[in-house]
Amino acid sequence: MNTLNQTIINEIRLLGFQDFPSFKALFLFLLFAFLIVTICGNILIIWLVASNISLQSPMYFFLTQLSISDLLVTTTIVPNTLYVIYNDGGTMSLSACIIQFYVFACSEFFEFLLLSVMAYDRYLAICNPLRYNSIMNPVLCIKLDISIWLLSFSVELIVIISIFQLQFCGPIVIDHFFCDYVPLVELSCSDTSFIEEEILLFCIPFSLTPLISIVVFYVYIVRAAIRISNTSGGSKVFSTCSSHLTVVFIFYGSVTGIYVLPNKKKSMTAKKIASLLYTVVTPMINPIIYSLRNEDIKKALKGKSELNE
Repeated sequence: MNTLNQTIINEIRLLGFQDFPSFKALFLFLLFAFLIVTICGNILIIWLVASNISLQSPMYFFLTQLSISDLLVTTTIVPNTLYVIYNDGGTMSLSACIIQFYVFACSEFFEFLLLSVMAYDRYLAICNPLRYNSIMNPVLCIKLDISIWLLSFSVELIVIISIFQLQFCGPIVIDHFFCDYVPLVELSCSDTSFIEEEILLFCIPFSLTPLISIVVFYVYIVRAAIRISNTSGGSKVFSTCSSHLTVVFIFYGSVTGIYVLPNKKKSMTAKKIASLLYTVVTPMINPIIYSLRNEDIKKALKGKSELNE
């Protein structure tokens, strides 16, 4: 595209939720409440796992990593969103906008991979219990965790480097509450076909493969549960996995709704609401789901409460 007569921009303005001025106070209150609950809930999970010997297992180690990822997403997006809503729009540098997207994308990408690792952990525990401790040992857990963190940051770094090479000529306004990929790239006056091909090459396979692996692992888990003749034993299997499955459905459902379904048929308001699900709501409810449906977490929390008394 010809950019000779176009001004290269160095900052952008986020509009937030200016379409709902009468709900400004409500948005501020809810987002602030969600921020506090998310931070407290995920820190509580991390603290309980770190301080209880009974929770020193691979499943709870990966749960703390999920909490770290949720904290990263929330603290990257929600505080700035509160600022944008309070001021009826907020300006930030283009570099800060791209970096915000990078941290957010890495966290979401990590969660895709982590959920598949957690499914593999449940598969081994239920379908191969005799070899579980020898296979899913602390060394493997740490290697898996480091690997998916590095993979997440590396893959997204390739995309971010390509975004930094684009020229952004305006308009400087993004009708969103954070710097997401699509509205950010739409500001570019450069040819974005290359970066779109990168997204298809890297992100789609790395997103679909974890989902397929989760489905395969749970097919084996369900088959193992059905073979258990003891009804209470089968119920325990499903109870153990129900929290993880709930998180998978919520996370993949909200992300699919905003990135996979056709964008042209969705209004900007619908996109913002869908984005709130995986940037604000999901990080908040993850620790709630695991604490309310997990007896070990509830026992550890009860033990800490009794100790303090």
